Amino acid sequence: MSVIDLFSDTSDLYAAARPQYPQELYEFLASCINTQERVWDCGAGNGQASITLAEYFREVYATDVSKSQIANAIPKNNVFYSVQPAEKTSFPNAYFDTVTVAQALHWFDIERFWFEVKRVLKKGGIFSAWCYSWLSVSSKIDLVIKEEILDFIEPYWSPRIQLIHNGYRNIDFPFEPIPVPPIEMKISWNLSELLAYMHTWSATRQCMQQQGTKFFEALNDNLLPVWGNAEQKKEVKMNFHLIVGRN
Repeated sequence: MSVIDLFSDTSDLYAAARPQYPQELYEFLASCINTQERVWDCGAGNGQASITLAEYFREVYATDVSKSQIANAIPKNNVFYSVQPAEKTSFPNAYFDTVTVAQALHWFDIERFWFEVKRVLKKGGIFSAWCYSWLSVSSKIDLVIKEEILDFIEPYWSPRIQLIHNGYRNIDFPFEPIPVPPIEMKISWNLSELLAYMHTWSATRQCMQQQGTKFFEALNDNLLPVWGNAEQKKEVKMNFHLIVGRN
């Protein structure tokens, strides 16, 4: 299955189930630059980051390689969506003050992408990429998640996911690094919302295609006793990683 297919077949579910990013993230990025005219949000998916970036930038250009993701993107007046690969776009040279990548850098051809960023980013402009990885709710719930889904779907993760687990630390970063503040990512979810999120994992869907859905149904049955009232909201913490650099 191609990278495009991984996030196209359930793009409407993806749009509803993926968590929002912390507001502190956007405030920090805005503080790093003097001009806030144009930002390129690359690998934008359904525009989760794009619509918040639109509160800080005059124009947001959001691209994704998936037509289905863009078709399900969240509309906003100053967000301009287009289907374009990360590694080769139609944007002019030195067009953007900032380039952002939310939860997508690991899917790109990194070397070709750096060349494109260098081409479209203004001198002194900012590049930033962020991602979140494993979640935690409580020791009992975490154990059930590990035993009932994480261990089961482990063979189905793309090797590229390891870049997330390493917090992008192993990526050759061609920009002048900017120190970043600690940022926490917390979400309040009930059980069905947590399950919807785990259903969007690329490895979950790959596993379902080959093994069927029984393992996911068992996950629900085994989580309910340790969760309690399925409608009760619980705090879900995620490991959050951010890299920022100046061109």
